[in-house]
Amino acid sequence: MVKEKILLASASPRRREILETAGIPFEVVPSFGEEICPAGLSVEEVVLANARAKALEVSSRFPGRVVLGADTLVEYGGEKLGKPKDRTHAAEMLRFLSGKTHRVLTGVCITDGNTVKGEVSVSHVTFRKLSEELIDAYVATGECDDKAGAYGIQGKGCILVEKIEGDYFSIVGLPICTVYKMLEEF
Repeated sequence: MVKEKILLASASPRRREILETAGIPFEVVPSFGEEICPAGLSVEEVVLANARAKALEVSSRFPGRVVLGADTLVEYGGEKLGKPKDRTHAAEMLRFLSGKTHRVLTGVCITDGNTVKGEVSVSHVTFRKLSEELIDAYVATGECDDKAGAYGIQGKGCILVEKIEGDYFSIVGLPICTVYKMLEEF
């Protein structure tokens, strides 16, 4: 079991909840780093670079502490979908994903200031065909506002999802089994 408190370089309530459920002691210390999404990098490279940047930024302020950074993106057909700019953008994203299987990628990075370890978890999510009425109703809930791909599978967004392949917790935002195995090395 992980006994020492780690620092979570994220303000995500979903990541906090997953760590609490797993019984991993932690403190929240949000990163001040900017997320990147350059066109030349693969989605795997982007989520890992963002997770690494978050973890290292917090680690620079708290030397010697174990820090966990994470980043999640949705990808379909080469398009990287982060958090929507507004609700109109969220509806566009949901229309784009309707009836399709997309990838959800979560990069995680753990560092103690000396050692840096990173992993990427990839899951596949299939949306059912979404009607305009369903998209409008879901977007109106506001749940889409701060979620990669404009949905939360752990909330009302569960009714959009027909099937998943992979790690459910990674889709929510933190592949906890992967994280736990990585923490055992620290």
